[in-house]
Amino acid sequence: MADQLDKDATAQPVAVTVEASSLRDQVATIRRALTGSPVRKTLLWMSAGIMAVIIATSIGQVLLNRWNQPFYDALARRDMAAFLHQLLVFAAIAGGLLVLNIGQTWLNQMIRLKLREALTLDLIEQWMRPARAFRLANAGAIGVNPDQRMQQDAAHLSDLSTDLGVGLLQSCILLVSFVGVLWELSAGFVFHIGGTSLAIPGYMVWAAILYAGTASWLSWLVGRPLIRLNSDRYTREAELRSSMVRVNENVDAIALYHGEADARRRLGLDLDTVLGAMRRIYTAQINLSWVTDTYGWITVVAPILVASPVYFSGDISFGGLMMAVGAFNQVHSSLRWFINNIGSIADWRATLMRVADFRIALDETDVLHDKERRIEFGDNANGNLTFEKLEVASPEGCTRLGDQHVEIRPGERVMITGDPGAGKTLFFRAIAGLWPWGSGRIGLPAGETPIFVPRVPYFPAGTLREVLDHPNGPAPASDADISAVLAEVGLERLSSSLDRAGRWEHELGDDEQRSLAFARLALRQPKWVIIDEAMDAFDGPSLRRVLSMLEKRLPEAAILNIGRGLHNNHFFPRALTIVKDSGAPALKPARVRAGAIDPPPAGARRKK
Repeated sequence: MADQLDKDATAQPVAVTVEASSLRDQVATIRRALTGSPVRKTLLWMSAGIMAVIIATSIGQVLLNRWNQPFYDALARRDMAAFLHQLLVFAAIAGGLLVLNIGQTWLNQMIRLKLREALTLDLIEQWMRPARAFRLANAGAIGVNPDQRMQQDAAHLSDLSTDLGVGLLQSCILLVSFVGVLWELSAGFVFHIGGTSLAIPGYMVWAAILYAGTASWLSWLVGRPLIRLNSDRYTREAELRSSMVRVNENVDAIALYHGEADARRRLGLDLDTVLGAMRRIYTAQINLSWVTDTYGWITVVAPILVASPVYFSGDISFGGLMMAVGAFNQVHSSLRWFINNIGSIADWRATLMRVADFRIALDETDVLHDKERRIEFGDNANGNLTFEKLEVASPEGCTRLGDQHVEIRPGERVMITGDPGAGKTLFFRAIAGLWPWGSGRIGLPAGETPIFVPRVPYFPAGTLREVLDHPNGPAPASDADISAVLAEVGLERLSSSLDRAGRWEHELGDDEQRSLAFARLALRQPKWVIIDEAMDAFDGPSLRRVLSMLEKRLPEAAILNIGRGLHNNHFFPRALTIVKDSGAPALKPARVRAGAIDPPPAGARRKK
């Protein structure tokens, strides 16, 4: 219970004030990510390629539109020879367009793939910079479920950006190509009203712009709420997935506690929030469908209605009418790109907000609390570890040592204790540089890199040999050394599994995991070791084995053990005390720019 109290007291998230980021900020952030990507040149070449294909396709569409007049005029004249000739022309044009369409589809898929690679690699690189993931996890709602933003949201943004971008480019090129054609075709349109003739230059161009503009405006009014609704849905989906992962990781404890009913109830509540968010989206989509589908049906006859007065007056032939209708449809299709994609645009906007705000937070997490005092770090040429007037700030107050000036020499073994809730883990994080807020100075031994042993060990995926041979450690140990160290901590049975891959955090018990972590520590041969309560949960025999192994393997290492102080006083002859000053000035809120970031629901669990 004391462990849990201390954990709760020190794991509080950093207070964060959320500021809105603009669309310009978000687009600029993604552009910076792509500019520095190793696949940037590939993306540029593919983008140039798809632009060339779209231009060639638009030329083919213009040729196809011109084919309408001689084809339909041949039908009107019942000219079989001309009809068959036009079918051959159609086959040539359609064959070329078919090849171009397949090439465009391939380029579209490759751009999606490379765009996702660029975005995801950038987010992973930014996330995995030293201490960033930890600080982000303690930065409020923006740090909840980063896995979804890097995996699902980045993939979705890549797909939407590619489809919308290619569609917009194609619509713009077709618009440029057919506006001239439609203007020329409608230049001779003359309306006869009574005895008066009225000519409107580019009549069908203006009609298409007015028609599509009205539809776009109404679609935006009705579809705009989808941006907020999609963002809310993704947040609720992430919470549901996090809850399911948490249940799956604790199935043994749930079964022993007979907590299935409670877990089912909580998962049901999370599911209800997801379903509620989806219902709101579906309602908004139905409202939008009333607008888009209505315009879709009107579009079937709209170009004929627009050109019919001129046709019935006898100023154009049937083939000319069909050619004008085809050009009108192409121009209108380009102009109504926004209408057709309003739902996807809203989804893209919501996804861009989540991905870009996550990356903005990654950049700005290094400067959180930039107006707060920070602990000074330096190197001690004499090789000692010193704490000078050290105070570690948190939202609840300050954590400090009982002594203002502390000096620890190489080879010393020191026990640092404190009451439950005093902030022992916070103090450990401050020494490691993960929590830099506070005052005073930490002097590290020059030329030495302390090894930090957290309460819960971390084992990367891979073989047991890879787990024990840390990439930042010395040269890989021999099988004999590994087997000897494993035997000293009571894990000799693992000596035959060095080259077997496994999820060791699931295969080993809690005591075995901690023992394996200390075996890895001994193989690294550090000169400075700082431990955060990792020894407190050992049973008696396991603790004696670990202390004996440390005595044998690290006789000259300085070891600082932060914990409850229930260990061998002979091994830790020196004692220091951590105290909590709740009356000291607390850490003030930091400011992080973000878009529509909803705070997690009450009782939401941060995914570990």
